[in-house]
Amino acid sequence: MIKAIDISSLQPHPDLTGVDVIIIKASEGRTYANPLRVAQAAAARKEHKQVGWYHFLWPGNIQAQAEYFIRCAQPRDGDILACDWETTTSRTVPSCADKDAFLAAVKKLRPHLRVVLYCNLDYWKNRDTTSKCGDGLWIADPGAAAGHPRVQHSWVVHQYGIRNHTDVNVCNFATVEDWKEWAGASAAPRPPTNKPPTPKPATAKPYAAPKFPAGLAPGNSRPSAKSLQKALRKAGFMTISDRDLADHYGARTQAGVGKFFAAHPQFREKGKPHDVAIGPRGWAYLFTLAYGRK
Repeated sequence: MIKAIDISSLQPHPDLTGVDVIIIKASEGRTYANPLRVAQAAAARKEHKQVGWYHFLWPGNIQAQAEYFIRCAQPRDGDILACDWETTTSRTVPSCADKDAFLAAVKKLRPHLRVVLYCNLDYWKNRDTTSKCGDGLWIADPGAAAGHPRVQHSWVVHQYGIRNHTDVNVCNFATVEDWKEWAGASAAPRPPTNKPPTPKPATAKPYAAPKFPAGLAPGNSRPSAKSLQKALRKAGFMTISDRDLADHYGARTQAGVGKFFAAHPQFREKGKPHDVAIGPRGWAYLFTLAYGRK
């Protein structure tokens, strides 16, 4: 997995050695902006690091906070945007509805960028009621080993500890190129669209799909996810080269499964609505779509 740090004005000159992604605090509420954010981003980009931005959410005034965040961050293509959902310094707590509204507002303002949710285990397990985390979950779980947060939901970043007064994270991507592809670093801005991916016609002839590999799940590498990746590619839900096929059921594979579920929601397994774990029924139908027609 690739490495990341998240910083604020408390880390004016962070050590970027061995770090792939830098997530910078841009703003808080409607009045605070990190005074070092421009210099911190410039230093990260000079070292060819991937950049992200986060906003510390306060209750209420959600649209105004989203607009203020974008003005402060001035994000570029390929930057990610994060909602930091936790208790404020005044001991107030943004509601789950505030969190959901902020994610939606930021996505509407920058539809071509990835928008993710940052929160800790308590907020995710005890305060969240909708499972909405935008384009991905950034989970803070310092009690778990790096890359093994104690959540069932798929995740993109795990904040697992502090080193040299700086929060350290791992990202659920095998390479920086995988991160860049997910974040859209090489893509031009795209207009918003409400259209789901166009599936191949569901008129496949009878076809016997390979047996579902027990244990296949997001975050696992055993059993291998290569067959799933090939089927997603064949059916038009994933773009991946043979060279990039991997055993790991990582973020790229999860995104492909998510597109499959968007087109065929009846095959989504039980659980939270954003889960991207394919089950035996979805597996069989996906392989029928991919390989079941002459």
